[in-house]
Amino acid sequence: MKIKIINNLKKVVVLFFILTPNNLHADFFEDITSQIVDNPKRLSYGISVTDLNQDGNFDFIVTGFGYLNLALSYENGKLINIVNQKKFSDEFRRTIGVAACDIDKDGFEEIYFLNTDTYSGTKKYSDRLLDMRDNNYFDLFELEKNKENLNLTAGRSVACVDRKGDGEYGIYVANYGGPSRFYEIENESIKDKAQNLNLDNITGGRAVVSGHILTDRADIFAANERGANFLFKNNNGNFEDVAFDYRIDDAIQNGRGTALSDIYYRGRLDILSGNWLGYHRAWILENREFKDIGNKAFDKPSRIRTIISADFDNDGFDEVFMNNIAEPNKLFRIKDNGKFEQINFQVGLEANGYGTGAAVADIDNDGVLELLVARGESKEQPLTLYKAKVNKENKYLRIKPLNKYGAPARGATVTLITNKRKHSKTIDAGSGYLCQMEPVAHYGIRKNEKNFKVEIKWTNGTKKLFNVSELNQTITIKQK
Repeated sequence: MKIKIINNLKKVVVLFFILTPNNLHADFFEDITSQIVDNPKRLSYGISVTDLNQDGNFDFIVTGFGYLNLALSYENGKLINIVNQKKFSDEFRRTIGVAACDIDKDGFEEIYFLNTDTYSGTKKYSDRLLDMRDNNYFDLFELEKNKENLNLTAGRSVACVDRKGDGEYGIYVANYGGPSRFYEIENESIKDKAQNLNLDNITGGRAVVSGHILTDRADIFAANERGANFLFKNNNGNFEDVAFDYRIDDAIQNGRGTALSDIYYRGRLDILSGNWLGYHRAWILENREFKDIGNKAFDKPSRIRTIISADFDNDGFDEVFMNNIAEPNKLFRIKDNGKFEQINFQVGLEANGYGTGAAVADIDNDGVLELLVARGESKEQPLTLYKAKVNKENKYLRIKPLNKYGAPARGATVTLITNKRKHSKTIDAGSGYLCQMEPVAHYGIRKNEKNFKVEIKWTNGTKKLFNVSELNQTITIKQK
């Protein structure tokens, strides 16, 4: 009898050790999709984050492909659509990419909606560049003086680029089967300056990011399909493609989700780049070459769409969310020395999800990031919303830089300096795939971390260093 009891106990112990790791990790996220009011099945693509209604809080802008573009704002514990104007909602165009930035130096972000009604080459409907006048949205491209510069090429992703470092943003449009575009305001008109800036390359454009990659100004990395990637080095506001020189051209792969991330926690931005059914990359710059330091689990090919680097659980280490389409998503934690630790999880796995885009923001201002996932493409599905289950003892720090015009300083770099790390984050100009994250550097705090300093490198390369004495706050810093 004693032997039988001992054997049964052994089985229980073995079963415990088999099941416990998965159970511990299965609830990394909680599903809070129920907070989205009116969330029908639809075809959704890119997501951007901006303060659309100027109330001091961020909103999710969600594109619709033959469905309404949405502006989801957090009110009374729910996410509700706050814009119903036809120019914005644009139900009958096929919108996939979106980015927000201040192109006219008025302190408020305009919205670029990239429309694609064909897979490649010439398309029927132009993109929209929305501004507001008297509480009504209007499309700058519909003004007579701007019609000669319409983008009538199928495109994918959009990013905002402060190429001169003066707070006047241009918009890089990654086109497919036609020249890339770079729009700026000149003499109160929208002009495509891509050709003059050496940016009008023709390829299968997919993802694009911009920030302090090589220089003290805004550089551009574009992940492409059916052709080499681009790495545009900023030379005093002009650009030179140095992707081959830096061994990041990855010509035989097909680029998708891309993000800037300080993989080594060393105080500089590196590049996470996903390839469609190809090897994913964790590019680290060493000795004027980019090297892929990802492990087998991270690099393993998948049907990748969006890649996000963010600290979801406020433990002081960034996670990498890899959103796949029609196969399970993946989640990794970046430990010290660039070690990728895979996290097993169930909530947010979406094995049958048709993920197309995703973005993060602290939408409810509680110091924990929300993750909104757009889905669709080949099957209508509702949006999904997730949030990490965070240890209540974990602390956070959020840095929100504004440029001299009072607009989000997209493309600036924020570096947290402590006794534990030197951790850089970009103020997102456009990333993921078709998407754009909140314009805030969000840090979880590690155990026994102290001596907090923050350095902001503005888009013109100048720096501001300051001490931080209190945690669990958002610090807004305006450029002088």
